[in-house]
Amino acid sequence: MSNNERLMKVLLAPRVTEKSTIIGDKHNQYVFKVVKNASKPEIKKAVELMFTVEVDSVQVCIVKGKRKRFKNVGGSRSDWKKAYVKLKPGFDIDYIGA
Repeated sequence: MSNNERLMKVLLAPRVTEKSTIIGDKHNQYVFKVVKNASKPEIKKAVELMFTVEVDSVQVCIVKGKRKRFKNVGGSRSDWKKAYVKLKPGFDIDYIGA
């Protein structure tokens, strides 16, 4: 797998929630669901490649899966990684046009 192929698979989906919209308006940050083994430099390169913007910084966190029960069977959802990407001033991401 080449490097560009890997970068195209790093970003799984944008997280468009009320909280992420407020963060985007206040701090020019965007939230993405990323693969669990992605590093900060990989996430930065992937966002720059996919959206042709310049990234200022990247913060990541692991979101723990919820414990769920169905009848008498217990289980849990998978953990996943979330990335907060801050763009340099003057850059913007348009999900609809992308």
